[in-house]
Amino acid sequence: MAPLMLTVSLVDAKARLSELLDKVESGEEIVITRYGKPVAHIRQVVSSKKPLPLDKLAAFRARMPRWRKSSATLLREMRDVERY
Repeated sequence: MAPLMLTVSLVDAKARLSELLDKVESGEEIVITRYGKPVAHIRQVVSSKKPLPLDKLAAFRARMPRWRKSSATLLREMRDVERY
């Protein structure tokens, strides 16, 4: 079944944003127009269904070389160098 599609002007979208987002969450798609021409298409976010491969990520991280300093120290040093 194709999702329902609603077309609204930019002025209406500004005034009814919360209501429109509720419609999007329930599966409806919204097209926003400016001067009668479509400029945006809002649809529900589709989340990833497959889990992250945590074992592969852990193995990759284990192969990374260790730094002599903590990440926080390195970031502070880089920040301070860039300031001046």
